[in-house]
Amino acid sequence: MKFLVVGAGALGGYFGARLLDAGQDVTFLVRAKRAEQLRQHGLRVHSPHGDLALPSPPLVLSADIAQHYDVIIVGCKAYDLEATMESFAAAVGPQTAILPVLNGMAHLDQLTARFGKAHVLGGLCLISATLDAQGEVQHLNDMHGLVFGELDATSSDRVTAIEKAMSGARFDARVSTQMRQEMWEKWVFITSLASATCLLRGSVGDIVAAGQADIALTLQAECNAIAAAHGYAPRAEPALRTRTMLTTQGSPITASMLKDLERGGAIEADHIVGDMLARDPQHNSPTLKTAYAHLKTYEARRARTAA
Repeated sequence: MKFLVVGAGALGGYFGARLLDAGQDVTFLVRAKRAEQLRQHGLRVHSPHGDLALPSPPLVLSADIAQHYDVIIVGCKAYDLEATMESFAAAVGPQTAILPVLNGMAHLDQLTARFGKAHVLGGLCLISATLDAQGEVQHLNDMHGLVFGELDATSSDRVTAIEKAMSGARFDARVSTQMRQEMWEKWVFITSLASATCLLRGSVGDIVAAGQADIALTLQAECNAIAAAHGYAPRAEPALRTRTMLTTQGSPITASMLKDLERGGAIEADHIVGDMLARDPQHNSPTLKTAYAHLKTYEARRARTAA
């Protein structure tokens, strides 16, 4: 099975490196600058589950794609998706499965519009990772899960084949026949966390220490209600897990969106928070609306100062 991993950043670098180390046929689609960095230094992963040093990972530039792949793993930021789809379009053949691990749901419509419903799987990842200044992957927690499956809640031969190919890699690969449910549950968590930590400008532990955990829980409740209105009310265990992660004393957790915001970078305000808010049929999510307004104000200021 031939895998094309789009990008060799924190997510693509981690899961792609694990697959490559397990003997799978993996190629990384990268830009020229990242290709040169990887050719000089290799792909390095630092993880509680074991470090990796891959001196010569297979690389391809978009203009040089000359074959189709069985599976394309896509883990870009939502605001880069249009350009990313263009970059790997030549790799999509009649039997190619596209496995996106973006947060939210809007990307499914974009991928389906471009490549067709039959090509697109559901997927999500459970990991905290980043690239350091040297371009090395730093895995920051114990979780390293990749969940995938058909979006119509069925089983399929291609999903079984992907599961088999991933079974020897040192990460937790799991097939789900409830991908939309699981993606909504993760979206509720990510939206609640991003909204709370960006709005209040601190970690979960900071928010709890300030006596403001009720704001995070209000955000969760608003997101829960939106998910329920679309038929995907979070189940008891995921809902409790989200609540716990939003209210743990001393927790250093922040959303990656806050990290992007604090360094003055682009953020996924529309794809994560804005899209959740737009799906509220009751238009009754005032705290989520305030968080989104905060993020859009940041984007407006960023655009003005960059002009």
